[in-house]
This record gives sequence, structure tokens and C-alpha cells, in this order.
Amino acid sequence: MRIVHIETLIERGAYAESSDWQSTRAFLHRAIREMENPVGSGQFSLYPEKGKRRGQGNGVAPIKKTLMRQLAANGWKLEEPLDIATRQKPGKLDAVLYTDAGPVAVEWETGNISSSHRALNKMSLGLLKHVLACGILIVPSRGMYPYLTDRIGNFSELVPYLDLWRSISCEAGVLEIVVIEQDALSTDVPRIPKRTDGRALR
Repeated sequence: MRIVHIETLIERGAYAESSDWQSTRAFLHRAIREMENPVGSGQFSLYPEKGKRRGQGNGVAPIKKTLMRQLAANGWKLEEPLDIATRQKPGKLDAVLYTDAGPVAVEWETGNISSSHRALNKMSLGLLKHVLACGILIVPSRGMYPYLTDRIGNFSELVPYLDLWRSISCEAGVLEIVVIEQDALSTDVPRIPKRTDGRALR
């Protein structure tokens, strides 16, 4: 898997400048780059079919699970609830690493663009409330987006709102978006199956 862009929205305070953050960031990026499809191929290939219709394109949830398994094997907690909001809870975080500076959260986008906004808002609130030390959202690029579940959240649709998240007035913390893309398109690999959530296919 390729990382084609990293958008750093917030980078303030001691943790942002620490070797611990640099080490965690390097591990996460390495884990992303080592993702393969098919396993053992040395690269991440997608079947080149657009995902607009039912049964077409590639599922997102199985791709996410590949990274989540790697994080869990290295001490991250999956589907972790954190007390971020004072009223209604905003939902569990995909993966959390507990550090001396505070929790580091990762969200991998498997929903639509509204889900991407919610993920960034959730992590921004965590920074404001001093609950999180860092929040990272992983989203597909515009070049990966057409071959996944239709209307999946992607970086291009977040761009108009980046200044909003940059303006969050937290004293310390990190907020980043990591944009990913397949290494190759190939008809020699099978479609990645979609998971069924009620009527939604991911």
C-alpha cells in the first residue's frame, strides 16, 4: 500500500515534538505500507472495477481489518471507547494506543464522507478535552476511491474543510490525515469482498 499524502492539521506541544510520537508515527506508516493484496505478493493490488453497483468494486472493511490485526498484535486496543464528550458519546475509536502522553487514536474510513467528518470531529474534541494526545484518520485517495464501495469518504472531499480542523484551539496534540492508495490495479487478483451491514455493503 502506498501513502500518497500526509496532511498535518495540528502539531503542537511536547508530544508532537517527542521521539515517542515519531516512533509511533513511523510504525503506523510502516504497517500501512506493508499491507498486501494478495498476501505474499509484495504489493497491494485492487481489482479495477468501479463500485457504484451492488456486487461490484472492492469492499473496504476487509482492507481495514488487515491493518487492525497488525495494530492489535503490537499493543493497540481495538474498538476502544473513550470518554470524549460530556453529553452523548460519539462512538468507539477504531484503534487506540495508550502512551505516557495520553491515548493515540486511529480511525480508518469505511463509511461515507459524513463518517469522515464525524471521525475528525471526534478526535478534534478529544484533543480539546485533553483526552487524546493524537488522532489520525486514514482515508483513500481520489485514485483509489472509484474502485471501492460507492461514496466512501475520501481525502478530496475533505479538502474544503481542512482550515476548520486546523483552527481547533487545543494547547497540545497532533491531528493528521493519512491518504492511502493501491500499488497497482490488476484483473489477476480477486475482488475484495464487501461486508454486509443491514442493507449497506462495505
